[in-house]
Amino acid sequence: MEYNLKSPKLIAADIDGTFLRPDRTYDRPRFERILKRMHAKGAKFVVASGNQIALLENLFPGFEGQISYVAENGALIRDEQEVLFAGNMDPYAIKRVLEVQRQHPEIQLVLCGVKSAYCQRGLTDPRFFDFINQFYGRLAWADDLQTIDDQVLKFALLVPEEQSLQYVDLFKQELGGLIEATDTGFGYIDLIVPGCHKASGLQKLAERWNIDPQDCAAFGDGGNDIEMLNYCGLSFAMANAKDSVKAAAQYVCKSDAEDGVLEVLDQLYPEESHI
Repeated sequence: MEYNLKSPKLIAADIDGTFLRPDRTYDRPRFERILKRMHAKGAKFVVASGNQIALLENLFPGFEGQISYVAENGALIRDEQEVLFAGNMDPYAIKRVLEVQRQHPEIQLVLCGVKSAYCQRGLTDPRFFDFINQFYGRLAWADDLQTIDDQVLKFALLVPEEQSLQYVDLFKQELGGLIEATDTGFGYIDLIVPGCHKASGLQKLAERWNIDPQDCAAFGDGGNDIEMLNYCGLSFAMANAKDSVKAAAQYVCKSDAEDGVLEVLDQLYPEESHI
């Protein structure tokens, strides 16, 4: 599909299921070429993900100072090399999350801090720790999640996938006002500081850069991308996205496996626009 659209001033892209292929790779040379053309037009590129910023940095080595991050679903925001915002979960909310988890031991839980992410011995299955470790730049065991020396950004949970929306409702009922629960797909749920999501992170960056939401574009595939798609004047759901995400977006582009984001960006910032 061809898009006869003006070049946005800000591009925000989710990572898993969106920017990355299913094997967690991307066409780096192609992205480098696009990024140069974006910068030549004064446009910004933002990685907007539920992932830990240490992992995101590992995906983009060599791009330091060239891209910005809305990490941990909006709980950590960085303008290139400068941290603009870091959420700080209330200690009572942390206590209540852990109490609910103990009542539902099928829930696997990771506490995400500024310094590292943590799993608690005795609450987390070691097999889950070994599996989830590949998705974190920093992950450690803790004896007690309530006493770690770190600023708490969010909790990341794994629940039975077919019941994920029920668990979202459970946490909303049990911790309403203390946290916000969002379904990030494939049985993963994020519990974040109220008011923190990808759209709130983009808004902070856009206001800092004096960019109007109508001059922003976003790409996503999961439920935690919907606020971001609604915020931006131009929005794309991936062909592999959930139906609810496609309904929230203006356009549906090619899938993650087909480099859908880069395909659109090549049209928004064509070769002839290079200075």
